[in-house]
Amino acid sequence: MGLDPHLSDTGSPPPHSLGALSQWPVGSATAGVVRRTPGGGVEIAEHTGDLDAPFAWASVTKLLVAMAVLVAVEEGTLGLDDPAGPPGSTVGHLLAHASGLGPDAAPPLTAPGRRRIYSNIGYELLADVVSLTSGMPFSDYLHAGVVLPLEMPGTELPPGSSPASGARGPLRDLLALGAELLAPRLVAPSTLAGATAVAFPGLAGVLPGFGPFDPCDWGLGFELRDAKAPHWTGARNSPATFGHFGQSGSFLWVDPDAEVACASLCDRDFGPWAKSAWPALADAVLTRWVSAPASSTTPGRLDPGASGNLH
Repeated sequence: MGLDPHLSDTGSPPPHSLGALSQWPVGSATAGVVRRTPGGGVEIAEHTGDLDAPFAWASVTKLLVAMAVLVAVEEGTLGLDDPAGPPGSTVGHLLAHASGLGPDAAPPLTAPGRRRIYSNIGYELLADVVSLTSGMPFSDYLHAGVVLPLEMPGTELPPGSSPASGARGPLRDLLALGAELLAPRLVAPSTLAGATAVAFPGLAGVLPGFGPFDPCDWGLGFELRDAKAPHWTGARNSPATFGHFGQSGSFLWVDPDAEVACASLCDRDFGPWAKSAWPALADAVLTRWVSAPASSTTPGRLDPGASGNLH
């Protein structure tokens, strides 16, 4: 599933929702919107900036790891209930930041299933588990199982980089991932639905950059908006919205109720600027596209039933 390199938008009338990027306090930024069509396909609604310039994804990398784990589960390579991490923890606990591990250190801070503790080392352990059970280096498994089938040729996890935060790639590829999450082909829709439901409900925790929440809901790799406020998505995003953001100034959110996804990459780290700019952008995107009629024929359409390379 790829994106047309010549597409700028669907040809729908202005105003465009991404104009605010020109006012962001960054050196370089790019963003795009994809949405479902009445026929069940996915199309680029609009984008701004360079589709092919690579940026650091930081913790948005965790979505790639989650997809690789879901592929491995469907293949029978491992199971969500398989032991992984500290005693009593499973693959599912690691995906949902519920293993009890701290952010970056191996000794657990609490027993599994008691608290939502955002854990980078948990994702590094997940990569080790996939590598061990598949018999392949994790970067190779990720490339073969996720990057190639989703036609994300500009995305890589460089040697020696952390599976929790080390991916680099262009907006084109991040939008391809967003398209998959809107209309899954790589994994079964039921698998994705399970991964984007609350895992281990009722756990309190901290959403990095936004503070404590009780509950701090998370899926299997996907941060869930639910009733969190403040949040990095917009006031118009539905509680069903899921995705991830990264310290590098990256994000991808998917609102299945609105049937819209939005992604952005830039060259400035997450900070106070993003906590106001990102929600405002999300609200502009949803205001623009939720009620807009989808085009029936467009060169930017992504057809879940098609096998052609649209790059």
